[in-house]
Amino acid sequence: MLARDDLHDPNNLALSLLQEPAEALAVLAPAQEGNFVDWAAALRSGEISPRTNVYPETKIRVLDLDVLMTDTAAMPVVRFPHRPHTEWLDCSNCHDKIFVAKGGANPITMFKILQGDFCGQCHGAVSFPLTQCRRCHSVPRDQALRVEPQ
Repeated sequence: MLARDDLHDPNNLALSLLQEPAEALAVLAPAQEGNFVDWAAALRSGEISPRTNVYPETKIRVLDLDVLMTDTAAMPVVRFPHRPHTEWLDCSNCHDKIFVAKGGANPITMFKILQGDFCGQCHGAVSFPLTQCRRCHSVPRDQALRVEPQ
């Protein structure tokens, strides 16, 4: 509840004008983790239609390309799906600030992600939490047909 979230002032009379997050999020596509909303499904179904950027004349380019990251020790291969990311964001949000747009140019490790680098810029902060390992480590090694290095 907003009055007990340690973010809002419980004595502020205007607090009653705000909608409780649980009520607002309950109507969106459910997920089993984080804030319990599958934001990509909510976007695809039309439940939400966020702005992709602050400049209305900028058109985003949805890129339907998966990148497989195989340097994952004993864990399954990571499949990075560009599509759900580019449905939300323009390419310039990530390239070349967070990720260099060249195969093998990003020294991604879980340690760096947990420190807030690379994927950790959003995941664990504004996107699903990093405790959901299988959301990213989703391709069994024996099924990784197209291999692209990190």
